[in-house]
Amino acid sequence: MTHLKKTSGPVAEFYAPENNRYPFSEAVRVGDTIYLSGQIGINAGGLVPGFDAQVKQMMDNVQATLKGLGLGMEHLVKCSVFMDDMDKWPAFNAIYVSYFDAARLPARSAFGASGLALGAEVEIDCIAMAPAAA
Repeated sequence: MTHLKKTSGPVAEFYAPENNRYPFSEAVRVGDTIYLSGQIGINAGGLVPGFDAQVKQMMDNVQATLKGLGLGMEHLVKCSVFMDDMDKWPAFNAIYVSYFDAARLPARSAFGASGLALGAEVEIDCIAMAPAAA
């Protein structure tokens, strides 16, 4: 996981890698709410091949971002999923649920999409809640 650099603004804290190559923050904290930018199945070598592998890498990326903020998957309260093929919904769900306690799943929306960043087959963005440090 790339170390996230914190930059404070008037109403929010912005977290991005030291040498951010994308035009957005990895996460933004406003009070107790943390907004995670969309994640796809990308690693240091680029987009991983195959739907299942992309879902796993994408979820690992979400987990790594949360860890970089001192949080875990249990802090997620809402996720939005974007898929280029909704027929892969069962395969997505089988992997997705393995990242959570079955009794504590975030609220979720799902959307079919005709094109995702870097040719990804699936993307997720999430919202987490955690008390701000005193």
